[in-house]
Amino acid sequence: MLKFYCAPWSRASTVFWLLEELGQPYEVELVDIRAPGGVPESYRAIQPNKKVPAIEHDGTVVTERAAICIYLADAFPEAGLAPPIGDIRRSAYLTRLVYCDSVFDPAVAAKAQGWEYRSNSFSFGLFEDMVNNVEKLLSKQRYAVGDSFTAADTQLAGGINFTMNILRVLPALPVFRDYVARATDRPAYKRYVEKEQELAKKVTPPPFAGRG
Repeated sequence: MLKFYCAPWSRASTVFWLLEELGQPYEVELVDIRAPGGVPESYRAIQPNKKVPAIEHDGTVVTERAAICIYLADAFPEAGLAPPIGDIRRSAYLTRLVYCDSVFDPAVAAKAQGWEYRSNSFSFGLFEDMVNNVEKLLSKQRYAVGDSFTAADTQLAGGINFTMNILRVLPALPVFRDYVARATDRPAYKRYVEKEQELAKKVTPPPFAGRG
């Protein structure tokens, strides 16, 4: 059994999308990260910082988005969302997945908070360098890993979509808009959006800036 610990409109959203792409049955466990009393301490047994997302698959717990994506796409190879080990595209796939968490997301957060810092001050480097890198990548190819959609696109396109259209931190460059339109024009994405909207009705409507 696959259980998904999540909150609507949070960092769990892109994994929510990935789960729909996999086409496997899963159970949603709502974690109200914005509840007045906070997340129950018991949730630390799943996620030590009481954050989302997390998954539990047949007794195995996985946290951190990049790890979750790698695990799920490899666990269900029939979905065709990950180049297998030995495939020349595997290194680019892993790089893009980890980049979303280790560079893209923290660089955007720092920009949104108005931080000023030197490139060497933080491991994720400058916001401007990140934007230029992603723009260059998507100017050369249709998806995060060449011309085919992978699990990395749920993370990269999901991240660009949120930070460009909702947070309005990422510049709305044509290459970003075109990429998001391509990546989200999928039945699985539409199913995910519908399910997340239904889930959001069970919690206090959150500010978009408050992400898990």
